[in-house]
Amino acid sequence: QVQLVESGGGLVQAGGSLRLSCAPSGRTFSSYVMGWFRQAPGKERELVAAINWRDNSTYCKDSVRGRFTISRDNAKNTLYLQMNSLKPEDTAVYYCAARAGTILGVTSPHQWGYWGQGTQVTVSS
Repeated sequence: QVQLVESGGGLVQAGGSLRLSCAPSGRTFSSYVMGWFRQAPGKERELVAAINWRDNSTYCKDSVRGRFTISRDNAKNTLYLQMNSLKPEDTAVYYCAARAGTILGVTSPHQWGYWGQGTQVTVSS
């Protein structure tokens, strides 16, 4: 299994920016998708953004589109989530995740096989 480790979470003011990083290691897949989920207290875990590692196609949740950008650096083997214009409702634990395949926008966490430990993002108003 691929191992995922997130970093970059923290406390920011509304309107601020934050960049999350995820460093995968371990087994290499010929075709896979990586993404970011978030889970606020008492709420379901939701898919925020995803990227096809091979062709760089992306998916973004409607509520973050235009504010968040998912990207990857192949040379560094690192996944990023650039979060701009942060809002209090973005507050959540953010998880890096991965799944085999090519389909973006698979929203069910149960269909993602690999997870990081999560990093807390808190946006104050």
